[in-house]
Amino acid sequence: MRYKYTNGSEPDFILLCHELDEFLNKLVGGEENRLQYIPYNQLDDIHDVVIVYDGDKPIGCASFKHYDVETAEVKRVFIREEYRGKDISKKLMELLEQSAKKQGYKKFVLESGEPLIAAMKLYRAIGYFKIKNFGQYKDMPDSVCMEKIL
Repeated sequence: MRYKYTNGSEPDFILLCHELDEFLNKLVGGEENRLQYIPYNQLDDIHDVVIVYDGDKPIGCASFKHYDVETAEVKRVFIREEYRGKDISKKLMELLEQSAKKQGYKKFVLESGEPLIAAMKLYRAIGYFKIKNFGQYKDMPDSVCMEKIL
């Protein structure tokens, strides 16, 4: 496995984000059931991305964006289905956290949801804890917001 640091305009990251969106659409019964989240998953504000490759094939990604002076928000964490269960996502999150710390961030926040069983299991396993829904998610009852001190 090879890991690459890049930004939100990287074509392989964009490809993986489209696959993530397709996965989410299937999970919730169509894009119309997640329309309220789409505006908050744009790639314009994402400048910190880690992509994992199997040879030359992009198989997963994780990213973050600035939230406030001390906080970054984790975005677009995804592993292709055939690579899940191999701790690749843990390594991606570890690299992402290291990058955020180097930039002076003190904590990560993220938004997820109970239907994302594997994601919720991952976040809890690596030290994230549930917090009150923040920002744009505060009035979204299906959202689960989490935080980790870096």
